[in-house]
Amino acid sequence: MHQSCWLTLLLFFLFFSAQSSPLDSSTVKKKYFTKPVVGSITLDGKITEEAWEAVAWGGDFVQYQPNDGKAPSQLTDFKILYDDKFLFVAFRCHDVAPDSIVKRLGRRDEFPGDFVEINIDSYHDLRTAFSFTTSVSGVRGDELISNNGNNWDASWNPIWFAKTYINDDGWTAEIKIPLSQLRYGNEPEKVWGIQVQRRLFRKEERSTWQHIPQNAGVWVSAFGELHGLKNIPLHRQVEIAPYVTAQIDKYKKEPGNPFAKGSDSKVTGGVDGKFAITNDLILDFTVNPDFGQVEADPSQVRIDGFQNFFEERRPFFIESRNIFDYRLTGSEAGGDYDSDLLFYSRRIGSSPHKQPNLADGEYLSAPLNTSILGAAKFSGKTRKGWSIGILESITQREMATIDQKELRRKELVEPLTSYFVGRIQKDIKAGNTILGGIITSVNREKGLTSMLHRNAFSGGLDFLHYWRNRTWYIRGNVVGSHVQGTKEAILQTQTAFEHLFQRPNASEVAVDSNRTSLTGFGGTFRFGKIGGKSGRLGEVFKFETGLTFRSPELELNDIGFMLTANEINHFTWAGFHFQKPFSIFRNARINYNHWSRWDYSGQFLYQAFNTNSHATFTNYWQAGTGLTWNVFDVSNNALRGAGAIRRPAGLGHNVYVVSDTRKKVFAQLFIYNFWGAEKSVRNFEYGYMVVAQPLNALRISLEGSHSYYWRRQDQFVSSITQANNTKTIVGEVKQKTLRFTGRLSYNITPDLTLQYYGQPFITRPLYNNYGYVSNPLAKQYADRFTAFSQNQISYVNNEYHVDENGDGSADFSFNRPDFNFVQFRSNFILRWEYKAGSELYLVWSQGNTADALAELNTPIGQSLWENAFANQSRNSYLVKWTYRFLK
Repeated sequence: MHQSCWLTLLLFFLFFSAQSSPLDSSTVKKKYFTKPVVGSITLDGKITEEAWEAVAWGGDFVQYQPNDGKAPSQLTDFKILYDDKFLFVAFRCHDVAPDSIVKRLGRRDEFPGDFVEINIDSYHDLRTAFSFTTSVSGVRGDELISNNGNNWDASWNPIWFAKTYINDDGWTAEIKIPLSQLRYGNEPEKVWGIQVQRRLFRKEERSTWQHIPQNAGVWVSAFGELHGLKNIPLHRQVEIAPYVTAQIDKYKKEPGNPFAKGSDSKVTGGVDGKFAITNDLILDFTVNPDFGQVEADPSQVRIDGFQNFFEERRPFFIESRNIFDYRLTGSEAGGDYDSDLLFYSRRIGSSPHKQPNLADGEYLSAPLNTSILGAAKFSGKTRKGWSIGILESITQREMATIDQKELRRKELVEPLTSYFVGRIQKDIKAGNTILGGIITSVNREKGLTSMLHRNAFSGGLDFLHYWRNRTWYIRGNVVGSHVQGTKEAILQTQTAFEHLFQRPNASEVAVDSNRTSLTGFGGTFRFGKIGGKSGRLGEVFKFETGLTFRSPELELNDIGFMLTANEINHFTWAGFHFQKPFSIFRNARINYNHWSRWDYSGQFLYQAFNTNSHATFTNYWQAGTGLTWNVFDVSNNALRGAGAIRRPAGLGHNVYVVSDTRKKVFAQLFIYNFWGAEKSVRNFEYGYMVVAQPLNALRISLEGSHSYYWRRQDQFVSSITQANNTKTIVGEVKQKTLRFTGRLSYNITPDLTLQYYGQPFITRPLYNNYGYVSNPLAKQYADRFTAFSQNQISYVNNEYHVDENGDGSADFSFNRPDFNFVQFRSNFILRWEYKAGSELYLVWSQGNTADALAELNTPIGQSLWENAFANQSRNSYLVKWTYRFLK
């Protein structure tokens, strides 16, 4: 009751704040008038053609950062022309010190050094835009802007052209954008939203043509306007990009194993394409896609039972992903629940679900990933404000081959599967209100019916409403899921880690072994403020509060991502952001968060409070720190279905420092510590990153971290069932982890780059002091467990035997849980875009995974060095050639 009253008072305060602090709306939208090209323009960056004289220079830029609203250090001008196929933009970036211009190179979308960019809202929907960035060194960057500037997607890679030129007055640039790469309507005279922005690297200064105050909380909706576009024809984009790859794998030969001869080779081909159904709705497709040039995932190992989340890196799935993005929560406060998605594209083409059991003398050949036969997506946005996204993908039936003395058999490890996602949104009142919906489905052929759902469906409805110049908002969604399968498959889902219906004393759930389907629900409601009138120091108060829930039967992991069901989470975030320089600060912010959690039985599970602060100083260094007080914690998952357990309260602290990132060499250091009550938990991690750019074309980075994780008694080990009585074995754990990541990027030209990525990794959890859970919700930590005495437990042949009653014979046993996981992953890639949209890749990938159990007593650094680079590594050499045909 106390917490509810406090929250009510806070909401009343925020409501009256909304009424008394309107956003300054005096800023007038600028207009730029363009004309058709008369004559020709040679793209060389020099702006010498007579055609440019037809239009005036646009200028009068205003600082956006750090001194919002003040005059910029250097002047910037631009011009815009067009013809039936292209939009031409010229930039003139004045600089009184041309020798100080920073001309760093980088790969596409790395935005190095000084740059200038134009954002184009050709839909003129005040929410989405296309961004084209040109660095002084000629590196191109392009992003798809959505959600009024809250999402910038650099995976969008249109075809366009840019050239730059440095002179005594600064530098200039010319860009040429094919109109086929933009989306617009068929009205005779068009009005587009535009914004032009310049970055002065040496001062980390941003200036814009259309002034948008930092406290506005908006971006696209405040753009200036481009007028004068008349009778532009519609261009239906057609692109076909066939590819061919040749790959050779080298690895250590295994005597007697017919599938490990020491080398394999293959040649494959496929095709990617785009076809504009209308000018603003695009069909993308891929047949037999190849992702061999994609950087390897970072190594991750968890011992808490939760699944790992990996970012999508495959080009087909990351382009236009903003349309398909459907987070259940996405709160400003953050939390584990923020990773939950209705559509998680990494499910498509993931590792096969089944791993065959082998008898003595048998050898296995099984695919590492499920092959994608083909995929297509239909996406875009209409002039009437409808955003549409449809994706369909088919993955291949995968079989494993098992050999025993040249007698072979096949075993199904993944059935033929169809994945479908449909997403739609509608802008109302110029995007101040947005309504949307999503549906997904997974349909599998018969096979593996005891472990996989035959069908899985999910869907959701969402809304977003802004008011007071889009600085206040309320948003929410409701989602549902329905999975179908055999009794065995549904029973497996009920007892899986995400659900754990078998937990004793869980009144809200119960296992039913006769069920053939499950239906669940979830949702989120959020209310917040993202901008407003600033104070004397440029401070702006922002906040968000909300509630997110997942019912016990909600199941999303066939095509989505969900850590756990059966939770109701409340969260609140509030902060003051100081956006103008003052004292020793360029900018600063201080935030407050709190979280509370319940399950569907009403059991209170969790409460924590946090404060954190971050600052950039006038010397361009950055620093931040945070403190989290974990007041109360009960876990329904930690015992893997044996019931809820109370976990220690504690205090966490983090701090980081980053030196001046403008320098040729800069570094970052972070430290994290957590102390559990009653000396029950200790966790610390420290890490560093050093980045060096000795040449404009060469960038080298090295980062590393070391963590130590210790729990005194409550780490789950095993569950033992005896005569209808289940004992949950727990123990002390000490886990050490080392991770290093090295990157090297050498840019011969903006379109010809060399890049290396390598990551050695080791984690080693060691267990001790075993016992069982006797009173899991006891207030005192020691009362929750009964420890085995030295006379009760013995270690024999990699197993622990427990003689609980002391009669001289073991009552039960469990496997030794210790492990020493070592992994090394690397990629060396040469990428050459020899023609716009057409590329050649040369790739060397190296991978090695070792479970070096015999080295548990070896120092962890020595074990990493001896195993990560051992000669059992698998080396893959790949050549990929693509050619893009354009219409």
